[in-house]
Amino acid sequence: MRVFHVVGDRFNEVDGLPEALPPGGFLWIGCTQREFELNTAALQERLARWEGGALVDLHVSDLLNNQLPSHYDYTSWYDLLVFRRLAAGAGGEKLFVDDERGTMDSARQALSAVDTSPVGFALFDRVLISVHPADCIVRDYFVQRLAGLAGGAELRGAARLPANPADLMLRMVNHMVDNYLDLRRLLTRQLGFLQRELLNPHSRFHDWSLLLDARNSLHTLEDTCEDQRAAMQEWIDALDEWPDAATDAAKRERELLRVRSRDVLEHIERVLAHVRRLEQSAETAVQMHFSALGHRTNDIMRTLTVLTAIFMPLNLVTGFFGMNFDTLPLIHSATGVWVTIGVMAAGGLGLGLFFWRKRYLSTRG
Repeated sequence: MRVFHVVGDRFNEVDGLPEALPPGGFLWIGCTQREFELNTAALQERLARWEGGALVDLHVSDLLNNQLPSHYDYTSWYDLLVFRRLAAGAGGEKLFVDDERGTMDSARQALSAVDTSPVGFALFDRVLISVHPADCIVRDYFVQRLAGLAGGAELRGAARLPANPADLMLRMVNHMVDNYLDLRRLLTRQLGFLQRELLNPHSRFHDWSLLLDARNSLHTLEDTCEDQRAAMQEWIDALDEWPDAATDAAKRERELLRVRSRDVLEHIERVLAHVRRLEQSAETAVQMHFSALGHRTNDIMRTLTVLTAIFMPLNLVTGFFGMNFDTLPLIHSATGVWVTIGVMAAGGLGLGLFFWRKRYLSTRG
């Protein structure tokens, strides 16, 4: 568990939980779920001393629950936001980097490597607690970023340290939403490979379980994004109900929080729209696959029908001269067989030419 003090343009790491809150700024306590579980008692005691109230037991369970969907809840002394991240899980990034053309195995691994682990935030007036999965790099990323901002290495334009815990929470949530870009590239590449396999006229696509896994993964992502959107919308509604700020500076900070919250919600909307486009693209590829199969079947049946139509007159000729009569024309003539062969060849070639001109034998329809 790491504790940081953010005040003004300074960002410092604190050794352990202080006995009292610093006179200015706010504390950020970032920990993994295991660290939070081991230090819950000490943290609860400090929160009761700092903010006059500790975390509700139900919310402690929520912060330790790996299966909880994105949601927002609140009390009179703190707010709780659980936000499921969208990222490439174990092996997903390696597939994204190494696999250029794609294979069935890599597509299956990529679609199963989607991670939606939850990140929990407990937001007090001057304390932010963030609870991360063990493999989450969001905390370390923001430690480096805030240290760079405090040191002036990245200070440019509007870049500044967060002014309050809500500002830092929204920055981390926005970063997790923007990290969907790498996952989007991975999913787009692997779904593009599946589409090429479906529409390849020389392939025999039979791995329908893989396609079903892709659809299920996209449905899961859509549900996750909808939960994210609902949680952020509830946060925005709660933010509008906060008491009016007393000073102009506080009013500006409140307005910046609203702007950042709307920006996060807009990013989630874009992610949700892209996931739905991928779902629609997968459905369209399946429909085009069956349409191509139907078109190929029609071409085969058309060719067989034309060949049958060509050979039917020839069968009629051979059947006519195969009748058991002595008075058939040409039956006793030495040139009769050649005349019959010529008539059959002319009839077959004529019908073949006719059907070819009608494009019944053409692959271009």
